[in-house]
Amino acid sequence: MRKLKINKEEYQIFGIKKLPSSVFSLPTFLNMKYQVNEKGYYGEFGGAWIPEMMYTNIDELKCRYLEIIESEEFKKEFDLLLRDYVGRPSPLYFAGRLSEHYGTNIYLKREDLNHTGSHKLNNTIGQILLAQKLGKTRIIAETGAGQHGVATATVCALKGLECIVYMGALDVSRQEPNVKKMKMLGAMVVPVHSGNKTLKDATNEAMRDWINNPEDTHYIIGSVVGPHPYPDMVARFQSVISTEMKIQLKEQTGSEFPTRILACVGGGSNAAGAFYHFLDDEQVELIGVEAAGKGIETGETAATLAVGTPGVLHASKTMLMQNADGQITEPYSISAGLDYPGIGPLHAHLHKTGRAKFLSATDEVVLQSVLLLTQKEGIIPALESAHALAALEKIAMKPEDVNVINLSGSGSKDMETYLDYFGY
Repeated sequence: MRKLKINKEEYQIFGIKKLPSSVFSLPTFLNMKYQVNEKGYYGEFGGAWIPEMMYTNIDELKCRYLEIIESEEFKKEFDLLLRDYVGRPSPLYFAGRLSEHYGTNIYLKREDLNHTGSHKLNNTIGQILLAQKLGKTRIIAETGAGQHGVATATVCALKGLECIVYMGALDVSRQEPNVKKMKMLGAMVVPVHSGNKTLKDATNEAMRDWINNPEDTHYIIGSVVGPHPYPDMVARFQSVISTEMKIQLKEQTGSEFPTRILACVGGGSNAAGAFYHFLDDEQVELIGVEAAGKGIETGETAATLAVGTPGVLHASKTMLMQNADGQITEPYSISAGLDYPGIGPLHAHLHKTGRAKFLSATDEVVLQSVLLLTQKEGIIPALESAHALAALEKIAMKPEDVNVINLSGSGSKDMETYLDYFGY
């Protein structure tokens, strides 16, 4: 196996010492083959399928988001907050014992070490700055696992803005630590009792709120879903992950191109960020891992690309879990953050074009992957992130391969589930 190579003189306690000035800067458009077009589509997926009452909100964003986030003033503030508040760059860690277990080289992009414990803050920092530039004073958000809710409540506390977080009632009960964090941060958490009482239903309620409060409210969507420009905007804010990854791989392996990158996928923001700057580098294999739940064949699953068909959900055309009449079927996953019946339009496009491969992992396999990483490396991952780890069992890897797993979140929020399952 390839040995870890680190030039210690180039590193400080917070990560890389020498970084190009643009490392945190937002990317320009890459090859349009895998990027959103001027109408908000990735191939046949995406768009803004919105009711008339939402037109004002979306039109304002579409007309102004690029001008704002590409300005030097915005970039400077965004970059400084990523560095000094979020704690970026997040480390790229060579997992030696896990690598030995699988007979290959495995690196973990440690998004779990960010402030608030996940990748979600990258996006909420960007969107709170955007909201301020748009003159908004009230922030709403949806959340499943609670990580996006915590990240949104955090930036609202930072900027002194009102914060309302919609969360499915089921998720409120199974993610109690994050609910308490949001409340402590000053957010109002609104349990949603409709539907399956999970992420889809929370998103529905957040959109209703936004329609009714267009003047002063900005909706911070937490993933690469929803109407254009959200999928593109969130992907841009999360692309700092792959920006850093290239630099860190060059430092540690001599090449900025890994053999493959693996990331869990629900809506898909952490995967979009990890894949972003490698989309045109087709020698790099991209693997997204969905939640199979109790098994794809059981019907109790959230593996959208395995069982879904094209349709429209939350104002975007994408792949959905739906019946023959076009009615959404309820997803299931032990992981609240992946318990969603759709997927971001970028990922639907990457799937259709074959640029990325999408696998799935059952709850049982995921929980065993949690234990493996914990006992091999002393790192407890989030349930969501552990789906990417679980895919290692399905991939034929060579000893010389360089595999990067985006470890999108910390397992602290899932400890009750772990303790119950493992009987500690």
